[in-house]
Amino acid sequence: MSRGEVPQRSDAQRNRERILEVALAELSRSADVPLSAIAKKAGVGQGTLYRHFPDREALVLEIHRQEVQQLADSAAELLRTREPDRALREWMDGLARYAMAKAGLADALRRAAAVTGGAAKPGYPLFLAAIDRLLAANHEAGTIRPGVTTDDFVLAIAGVWQMDPTGDWRPRADRLFDLVMRGLRTGAPGRA
Repeated sequence: MSRGEVPQRSDAQRNRERILEVALAELSRSADVPLSAIAKKAGVGQGTLYRHFPDREALVLEIHRQEVQQLADSAAELLRTREPDRALREWMDGLARYAMAKAGLADALRRAAAVTGGAAKPGYPLFLAAIDRLLAANHEAGTIRPGVTTDDFVLAIAGVWQMDPTGDWRPRADRLFDLVMRGLRTGAPGRA
């Protein structure tokens, strides 16, 4: 919360979270879903939806921001509770879930970016910072080969963005990420 912001009442916060949850699911299915349908499914009135999100673009960009933030935050949490290589692999599973949700939201994100005149990648630096953190922990522990950069990693996992979110993507993502992990572990110096 920024300075000068008034904290939301707990019921207002629950409404906001419910709107975001329903909007993610509905907009992933169709970028054209009416906001009134999202409000109804979230169990709130249209006025409540518009108090939180003045237009479709604000809602779509907030969904994207929240998803990226959760993915970025999960890196730190995984590193607190797992060995670095296990944290990296589990983070990749979260990345696959995020990629499939984002693929569903792609049309809505493109439209929001066109209307707002900005790129629909407001969280990309957070995404890269999470990868930096995970790779640094693995380099320090000696669990991945030396010299792997964030750019290397992003290129290695790029196949996740080509998977069909409506198909059976989980087994494919598992295979891809298991291959990536085997490659990262090859030549690893071992525990530091």
